[in-house]
Amino acid sequence: MNGGKILKPLLVIAFLLTAASAFAEPVALPTVSVGMGKVSKPGDVAVVLQIFFLMTVLSLAPGLLMMTTSFTRIVVVLSFLRNALGTQQAPSNQIIIGLSLFLTFFIMAPVWQQINVQALQPYRAQTITQDEALKRAVAPVRKFMLSQVREKDLALFINLSKLPRPKNADDIPTMTIIPAYMISELKTAFQIGFLVYIPFLVLDMVVASVLMSMGMMMLPPVMISLPFKILLFVLVDGWGLIIGSLVKSFG
Repeated sequence: MNGGKILKPLLVIAFLLTAASAFAEPVALPTVSVGMGKVSKPGDVAVVLQIFFLMTVLSLAPGLLMMTTSFTRIVVVLSFLRNALGTQQAPSNQIIIGLSLFLTFFIMAPVWQQINVQALQPYRAQTITQDEALKRAVAPVRKFMLSQVREKDLALFINLSKLPRPKNADDIPTMTIIPAYMISELKTAFQIGFLVYIPFLVLDMVVASVLMSMGMMMLPPVMISLPFKILLFVLVDGWGLIIGSLVKSFG
């Protein structure tokens, strides 16, 4: 009896849904088609090439951000700091990359502001051409990289590219400056990382010597030194020192 009482409402609901679907109008779905045809205007080809070039630049944007800004030095130093502390995955990779990214925005803000004023706004106002805007946009970035690159690294890539000796900085191609800048940034980051390692290494050696003198050779020194390293880092305001030194190193 109870089964029949439950079954009847379900049958009524199913019948109503079937009837509603029978009288409902079909929904028109949009279609998208991709094809190839002849172009009647040369301008159409130029627009397609510009869109293709823009998509290529956007796909290379993360690489350009790492190669031409302060991102490389910051993320390498913060990775060294985490390894020196011995905290494994604290802070996580996402936090290190996020902090490096926003510090990069902070450091590169004057350069990007200069690009906005000298290149982007005049181009949007249609007072300069696209080629002129690109030249004006590259100039502040080149100036920033040349202010940080080492002369030895720059000479290395000039010799590797077999270019004639440049008379001034304007004669150096941008594609030669970028790898030289990357090598210089990695060298600077490793130097800072070495200085970061020293106090934590001394603390590890002290803890290991104390454990050996107490006969606790089976106890890992890292397990004992880790709380002291974290305490030391907090007491000396380590984050402020590291971040402040990184920002000032680009001055």
